[in-house]
Amino acid sequence: MFSINACAVQSNTLDIPKSSNHRMLVLTDIEADPDDAQTLVRLLLYSNQIDLQGIVATTSVHQQTMVAPESIYQVIDAYAKVRDNLAQHEAGYPEAQALRSLVKKAQPLYGMQAVGKGMDSEGSDWIIKILENDDPRPLWLSAWGGVNTLAQALFKLKQDKSPEELSALVKKLRVYTISDQDDSAAWIRKTFPDLFYIVSPGGYGASIWTGISTVVNGIDNSTISNRWLAENIQQDHGPMGQEYPDVAYGMEGDTPSWLNLIQNGLNMPSKPNWGGWGGRYEFYTPDHSNTDPKGFTGGVPVEQETRPIWTNAIDTYAPPVVGEYNRSLKPGEKSFTGYRETLWRWRDAVQNDFAARMDWTIKSYDDANHPPVINLKHPESITVKSGQSFHLDARGSSDPDGDSLQFYWFNYAEIGSMKDQVVKINSAENMARVHVVAPNVEKEENIQFILQVTDRGAPALTRYQRVFVKIVP
Repeated sequence: MFSINACAVQSNTLDIPKSSNHRMLVLTDIEADPDDAQTLVRLLLYSNQIDLQGIVATTSVHQQTMVAPESIYQVIDAYAKVRDNLAQHEAGYPEAQALRSLVKKAQPLYGMQAVGKGMDSEGSDWIIKILENDDPRPLWLSAWGGVNTLAQALFKLKQDKSPEELSALVKKLRVYTISDQDDSAAWIRKTFPDLFYIVSPGGYGASIWTGISTVVNGIDNSTISNRWLAENIQQDHGPMGQEYPDVAYGMEGDTPSWLNLIQNGLNMPSKPNWGGWGGRYEFYTPDHSNTDPKGFTGGVPVEQETRPIWTNAIDTYAPPVVGEYNRSLKPGEKSFTGYRETLWRWRDAVQNDFAARMDWTIKSYDDANHPPVINLKHPESITVKSGQSFHLDARGSSDPDGDSLQFYWFNYAEIGSMKDQVVKINSAENMARVHVVAPNVEKEENIQFILQVTDRGAPALTRYQRVFVKIVP
């Protein structure tokens, strides 16, 4: 038996230290669709885990001549009433007044009409100010509507900065847009080919973000139902629940643009190809025919991409099934393959986490549920030899509320170097300590195992741990 504790530790590259929050600036066409308000309610409940540095009211193809900062203030005012209660559950929630100071207005014009000389706005100036701050962390720009305010900021920087200065600022940006909701998006990607950009271009039907609300045949979709939202989010959940509007088109279509910034043990935003709550993305130039060019875009032209972007990846996912007798949780026999799967595979955990935080707005610490804490008994990065046996061990895990824990280990095959081979657990997958036999290899290979630990509180909460395994001949 190989001794896991003797393994060499590999480095694990992250955007920022695990103890730090990712900084983020939002562009929202709030009032074009109720989903922006829904997403904003959820986001403020995570404002202690994400360093919000701007919330800019913008236009989009669905709302071309107005911006609605007053609707942002309305949600923040509801947050002000519950902020102190939230702070009982986790530290770091900002004061409401600090959030109000981040709200800015963009030009009430559509797309490239608002880009060029003399088109600066409070919003575009704020992007530049935040980007120029002396902060080593990347600035994530989460775009829920059109991106012409970002386009204007980049236009001005291109006019005012040297090529070296411009390049340094562009390298600090990380953009995630919910499809392309104005015609400035294509201009940005062409003009700034080195800009880190996550998007599913083209018709909305070819987008990963739709997995947040897609009803999938063959699974339980109850956590995205209107009934579930009413019972767990809207009704009897205080001021923030009252601000969560009914679904009109799709539930929270904008939320995937920042889900990967939440600190849950799974999310690694600097590695979009590793996947997380917001989906999984790979770096390539998508073919025009694969972007649903004739699908719904609201009228935004769908062009062939001119350079690689972070875009749709494909997962094959077999949802684990609960056993009434004997093994309580095991891999399911039914599998699903596609790009939406990279997101909806985590959806129940995402929804339950949101429901718990809504509870935090009105309940005391003792009356609410809090996430489990994972503790490995070995390094998170290990090296094993071809064909050897080893154990993955998280017996040190615990729960702050004293809830019992459910464990589940699996190999995320798509994110390792052995993409066509799933390395199976050689024991029951739902034990805290599981046995694995390394596959026989002729060259060095790297694989990842994911541990998900779910408590039995209400709602049940899940946290994750990646284990990086190098296999050497």
